Amino acid sequence: MPEDIKEACPTETALDVIGGKWKGMILYYLCSETRRFNELMRLIPGITQRMLTKQLRDLEANGIVHREVYPQVPPKVEYSLTEIGRTLEPVVRALETWGKAYLRPL
Repeated sequence: MPEDIKEACPTETALDVIGGKWKGMILYYLCSETRRFNELMRLIPGITQRMLTKQLRDLEANGIVHREVYPQVPPKVEYSLTEIGRTLEPVVRALETWGKAYLRPL
């Protein structure tokens, strides 16, 4: 995204970092606790291993998610929110509340 657009609209910057089909669900499940890769795979129906890996890498590159690798066999990898990622918790919870209200029959 061009820098002039990011500077003109901080909302667009936020959506660029956390937007997309899967990132919201990943953030939702990481808000409650640290999760392992396979646990996230089970929790998010329809996501492929490749896509989960890509989305987690994007979130990690943007400083939202921390990836902890434990030196053991078999390898153990855990994902959690970083300090800046934790600041998204109220946003994720607000989206959850809004989504529930939106799904209620009018």
